Amino acid sequence: MSNGNGVTATISQAAENVKEKAANLGETLASTASEAVAATQQTVEKARAEVKQRVAKARKTVKKAGKTVAKKASKAAKSVKKSVSGTVAKARQKLEAAKANAKAEAAALARKKAAKKTAKKATVKKAAKKTVAKKAVAKKAAAKKVAKRSAVKKAPARKTVAKKAVAKKAVARKVAKKSAAKKTASKK
Repeated sequence: MSNGNGVTATISQAAENVKEKAANLGETLASTASEAVAATQQTVEKARAEVKQRVAKARKTVKKAGKTVAKKASKAAKSVKKSVSGTVAKARQKLEAAKANAKAEAAALARKKAAKKTAKKATVKKAAKKTVAKKAVAKKAAAKKVAKRSAVKKAPARKTVAKKAVAKKAVARKVAKKSAAKKTASKK
């Protein structure tokens, strides 16, 4: 051990080697770490992109589903509207037809009632005319009787009585026919 220069040189060489190795090791660690970070960042970016794609697909699917639901709902609403409006229209038509039938029936009944009233009035007028005619015939017959009684001859008086009886029978037949016509008219 001579002077210690060799030891110093060896130690400084070893220190330099350790320094270089430490630097290399640091560089290697740093590069490996940066590579790992870069790989992690790429993985994160890929994951982000994949998530974005999935979200976009999900949004598209939701939009499509929403549109489909809206279309189906509008179709269903339209069909319900059509069926309801058709049913309402049919019901209105039936009500209008029933209303028209009721009006026509009421008008027919009113006509029948008016016809019956006029027929009754006509029969009453005819009956009144007949009674007036009968009274006039009776008055004429009474006047003739009085005139014939004043006459002395009995034979002519008998003839007038016979004529009066025939006239009374003819009037009675006419009255019987008219009363039968009234009965049939009132039965209708």
